[in-house]
Amino acid sequence: MSTVQVARADGIVTLTLDRPQALNALDPATLAALGDALRAVAADAAARVVVLTGAGEKAFSAGADIAAMGGMAPGDGHAFARLGHAVTAQMEALPVPVIAAVNGLALGGGLELALACDLVVASERAKLGQPEIDLGIIPGFGGTQRLVRRVGLAKARDLVYRGTPIAADEALRIGLVDRVVPPDRVRAEAQALAAELAAKAPLALRAAKRATAAAFEGDPAAGCRYEVEAFALTFATEDRAEGMAAFLAKRPPVWKGR
Repeated sequence: MSTVQVARADGIVTLTLDRPQALNALDPATLAALGDALRAVAADAAARVVVLTGAGEKAFSAGADIAAMGGMAPGDGHAFARLGHAVTAQMEALPVPVIAAVNGLALGGGLELALACDLVVASERAKLGQPEIDLGIIPGFGGTQRLVRRVGLAKARDLVYRGTPIAADEALRIGLVDRVVPPDRVRAEAQALAAELAAKAPLALRAAKRATAAAFEGDPAAGCRYEVEAFALTFATEDRAEGMAAFLAKRPPVWKGR
């Protein structure tokens, strides 16, 4: 059976890491399965939003599978890091928003998956961190880069150097997560947010993701030039005409994705 379960409903694709007995730890097979699922989402024109979560109530993902890593030679470790980077890059590059529903532990590679998502909804009981330093290694799936972008250099260094996980309220305070809710509301809150986004103009939503990503890909002037072009492209869509007509007529818009 696959260790990544896929469900689709109303334009929302829910991906669930399904190794609860291992706290949804990321071994090579699980990463490969997640990569396959992400490729399918990227090719799915009906997908509007993705929700990523972990099976069970204890963990989103406790990180890279230490049992699997324990037997790896240096060359194996290099390949494992490349696989982790490939999957998190796929996640980040999806044309639609991705919401992480962090229902418990998000450590190491688990936090790195969440960092590759657009928005993070966390349980009040969640623990998040990069504890790799205590294994004699460093984050290997993009954590040293995306964590700096998310919380700033000083706080990222504190989390990586010390390896101490933080609670959900602290993660919210520093901007590591976007919402904190009771444990029994995590998945429902993520799905409600996904439904809200799925109801937006789909082409504009995709353009918004590309344009905001451009802020990290070059100098500010280049990002602004990209924004102008993306804005102009949305102006050429039927959805733009519908959205403005609906606003003026004081009625809900009917998006066509054209």
